[in-house]
Amino acid sequence: MLNEQISIGASKIKEVNDFLADPNNRLVNDLQKVINRYGSPAEINALAREARQLPNLMERLRNTDSPYVKDLEWLLSARDKGAFVSISDYHRNVLGEDYDRPGKSFNEGNAVTLEISALQYFPWLIKEAEYAINNQDVMPGRYIRVRKMREQENDRGDILAVAAAMQIVGASYVESLDTKGTDGANVHLGGAETITGYFGGIGQPNDYALMWVEELLYYYIRYGINEVLNINSGTILLGYILYKLGIDIKFKISVFMGNDNPYSALWTLIMAALFSRDDKTTPLAGFNLSNSVDNKTLKLTSDIRHQLGLENKVRIEHHITETNKSIVRQPYDRLDELIEIAATVPNISAKHEGGFPEEEAKLERPSDILDYFRDKEEIIATGEMEALEKNYLTKHRAVNHTARKLVENGLSFIGARNLHRR
Repeated sequence: MLNEQISIGASKIKEVNDFLADPNNRLVNDLQKVINRYGSPAEINALAREARQLPNLMERLRNTDSPYVKDLEWLLSARDKGAFVSISDYHRNVLGEDYDRPGKSFNEGNAVTLEISALQYFPWLIKEAEYAINNQDVMPGRYIRVRKMREQENDRGDILAVAAAMQIVGASYVESLDTKGTDGANVHLGGAETITGYFGGIGQPNDYALMWVEELLYYYIRYGINEVLNINSGTILLGYILYKLGIDIKFKISVFMGNDNPYSALWTLIMAALFSRDDKTTPLAGFNLSNSVDNKTLKLTSDIRHQLGLENKVRIEHHITETNKSIVRQPYDRLDELIEIAATVPNISAKHEGGFPEEEAKLERPSDILDYFRDKEEIIATGEMEALEKNYLTKHRAVNHTARKLVENGLSFIGARNLHRR
């Protein structure tokens, strides 16, 4: 039978293991040199845990007179006072009298993680929190950042403030490292406007894979950032190896990797299973499927994930909306498909990269994926920061439109866990 013919024999597995364990393996040895500059895995993890402690993050912000300290103190106070809507009140606001109907229940086992992208600047989070309180909205349970790391590191403590805020609100978040071909290393890219085009997406050519490891370890140790975007098969493999060696990092695979059919998803998940630790955990926190996938592919991917024992470990991340410009043909709206698939597929996130098309069409300045790659200085100089903040709040409203539709259909969602009581 075909199934028997394609199984991987023990001798083949041994060949791979022998190659990886060879003391003369140049690839592994070069990686070891990078890691050694930061210490042993145990030392690296200890430094990251210390850096991630909320009191330490706050102290570092105070020591630099960051203007974001007051915002974080307000966020803490608002959380502790219960200023944000509870889950039960949110349900009641959506359903009205139907909420109290006997037997009314929600599919908590398949709760959809509400995801927003991209949280470029810390002040946007505060604006979003204020908006959520005033409108009895739910805050997302997952945030994606695509801002240049060096820029946010040098911007009045932005990188520290976001790290602190995510702990306060109880959300996961992902940073996007600078080590990628958009700096000119990938000769196939003429600039950010060609990023979604050809020749393997963004790319991390030549030495960039090891440079990516170096950058990851730098931000892991210095700020406790332990989940980053991954866009290249080489750095994905390196992420697996780092985790296998005992370094507690995580990553999510970007939509730019092009997982657009069940076989590419099978490849991704097989690698996650093969390089998992003895306790079956993996650094792959989630992966974005292509915007082209249909619900059949989502279901097959979920089935593969279940059979490989990764259902509760690897999130399927699915774009429900996209920016109005520079990424997909519009109108792009996958909400109805999400409602259909969420009833049977667990551990899925609804990613909102833009507002819903009908609202985007009314904006004087619709969202644009290319804004992610602009310098803050240039945005301020052109007077567009306020417009970009409005774009972000449009995405927030899209998150809540999705949350309401889930509730109306007896489904559940995961928002910021520390803000919304049951």
